[in-house]
Amino acid sequence: MRIDLVSEHASPLAAIGGVDAGGQNVHVAALAAGLARRGHEVTVHTRRDDESLPDRVVVQDGYNVVHVPAGPPRAVPKDELLPHMRAFADALREQWSAAPPDVVHAHFWMSGLASLDAATDLGLPVLQTFHALGSVKRRHQGDADPSPADRIDLERRLCREVSHVVATCSDEVFELRRLGLPTERVSVVPCGVDTAVFTPSGPVASRTAHKRLLVLGRLVERKGQDDAVRALRAVPEAELVVVGGPPPDEVDTDPEVRRLRAVAEAEGVAERLVFAGSVPRADVPAWVRSADVVLAVPWYEPFGITPLEAMACGRPVVATAVGGLVDTVADGITGDLVPPRDPERLGAVLAALLADDGRRAAYGAAGVRRARARYRWSRVVADTETVYRQVLARRIPVEAAR
Repeated sequence: MRIDLVSEHASPLAAIGGVDAGGQNVHVAALAAGLARRGHEVTVHTRRDDESLPDRVVVQDGYNVVHVPAGPPRAVPKDELLPHMRAFADALREQWSAAPPDVVHAHFWMSGLASLDAATDLGLPVLQTFHALGSVKRRHQGDADPSPADRIDLERRLCREVSHVVATCSDEVFELRRLGLPTERVSVVPCGVDTAVFTPSGPVASRTAHKRLLVLGRLVERKGQDDAVRALRAVPEAELVVVGGPPPDEVDTDPEVRRLRAVAEAEGVAERLVFAGSVPRADVPAWVRSADVVLAVPWYEPFGITPLEAMACGRPVVATAVGGLVDTVADGITGDLVPPRDPERLGAVLAALLADDGRRAAYGAAGVRRARARYRWSRVVADTETVYRQVLARRIPVEAAR
């Protein structure tokens, strides 16, 4: 098949760990590479956010990245990109009119809008993966949600008009049904982990004498890093290492780092909070292996790749019981699930787990088995391809009737 992925703000070529660069970038890159390995012709369309970028990049993993001109050629927060989606759609329509793909797979809601606008008149099937839903974000962030005011209504439109939705977890299916999506037009395919890269054996980042708790990902308030900081009071033998956010030489000036350090000062744990900054993707497994426990404690989470990476490296996970984390972390088997925004409960669970070497080892071993059996990228890619073929098969009688 000729498969075009659309990911308007999350380029598969971006450095991971910035405000708008995280799991979606990893997902799109791994899906594109996996589909290319299966013999498909794959192109990823993403917004040009730097005027020095070439129009097209041929990636070593066998797929193409097209930088679409839409809005200023500089970094723009994703919540400010909606006005530029018409230009994005116009560019897609021009390319697809000349060389139509068999399948369009949009990632994030604005990518879906642009893809629908470009593909509808051309008769191309559009599949949608949301990665996050505005209804969930609004519920948890309220007036602090920076999303465009009409995001939820536009997501309802996508549920009505796209050919199919590929959800990443079972919790998302319930949210989609509330938005009006019929059950027969959604399939659950989780995110994945590269089990050849994230392994129990391999390089380990340098450590201190403290037990190490590790948080990996973007520095945004909803990720719950402040709850992890407060939980440190319950584990005086442990340090909390935060990997992600700005480059190391910009950590001290980052507003979120300053906020978290203020929390640590107030809690009396400042000397045990370490910010590593963003690190190259190739170094992430070494950081994961250096941890005694990996934390993923967001207020809400559409999926969350960090627990998969931790499990694949044989590390126990403590995660909040939200969204996709309920699917991936087997409570009492590969880690412990805790309520969101409850640092006291988090601290108690961490204290018990750090005191039990045998349980941590058992969680780690079970995590490796679970990651390899359910979440390796080869399985995720194959399952996604199956959904594409099912959508195309359903369209054949429609086209014949015309």
